[in-house]
Amino acid sequence: MFAAERRQLILEMVRANGAVSLRELARVVQTSEVTVRRDVRALEAEGLLDRRHGGAVLPGGFTRESGFPQKSHLATAEKTAIADLAANFVEEGEAIVVGAGTTTQELARRLARVPGLTVVTNSLLVAQALAHANRVEVVMTGGTLRGSNYALVGSGAEQSLQGLRVSRAFLSGSGLTAERGLSTSNMLSASVDRALVQAAAEVVVLADHTKLGTDTMFQTVPTDLITRLVTDEPPAHDDRSATELQALADQGVQIAVAGVPGASAGHAGSTGPGGDPAPARQQRRDVSLPGPRRQVPGAGAGLRGAAVHGEQGAERARVADLRRR
Repeated sequence: MFAAERRQLILEMVRANGAVSLRELARVVQTSEVTVRRDVRALEAEGLLDRRHGGAVLPGGFTRESGFPQKSHLATAEKTAIADLAANFVEEGEAIVVGAGTTTQELARRLARVPGLTVVTNSLLVAQALAHANRVEVVMTGGTLRGSNYALVGSGAEQSLQGLRVSRAFLSGSGLTAERGLSTSNMLSASVDRALVQAAAEVVVLADHTKLGTDTMFQTVPTDLITRLVTDEPPAHDDRSATELQALADQGVQIAVAGVPGASAGHAGSTGPGGDPAPARQQRRDVSLPGPRRQVPGAGAGLRGAAVHGEQGAERARVADLRRR
């Protein structure tokens, strides 16, 4: 495919979806991320799009919200890996809330196997994913249906959450920064997400690397209320995403990094010290730095398959290693 054809296809994808990761662009145009990055820079120079933390977005500051059909095809491998890892932070017999979103929908599919679980949600997609799970009780909020993301919003949804108390909330959004925390592009969705947060003792944010450093209009969860972030590892040389992760960790957010099967830790030919091939991407890492957070007594005991402990110095070294990549 010639450069002009690639760039036209990239531009059409960004215009259709609002934001697309470099990984997804490379997959669709069947080339390397290095080549796609070069094309994105050329399109940015023409004012046709903006580069943004491992991806490309429509020009003009705050990103707009894409509809569900577009979101469902974005960063699919990353969302799958994030959902696989996030499921490890749910224990048998818990009561949790799960917000609306394509990543939380992926999480819900994995929660169907957790016995004795109670899931409160305002998402029709989350409820549908759990509809045939015999050992999971699903509680839907009230509210008005918002068709673009199949979520219940409005005063009915918020009032139904009053007086509720659960162990954890699992939320996604349109953007995440260390300065403002999690944000979304829709006012009604943001208001319901804030009510979900108030019902939970801990808040777990699910966000792929393209959302790191992205700021949208309405804040849903300030950084000091985020207990844990589950994300994928930013591509090599995506310094801004790595810097954002470090800033979040410095504020006490525990960072759990999910490896994406088949994703390269760097571009072709990347090498480690001494010219050796770069090490393979780890499937799961958890960087846990201490910080003031709302906690449930005993929460986190028996997490399946996630390393959440270690000396503070080792944890900071691992964050630094993530930043260097």
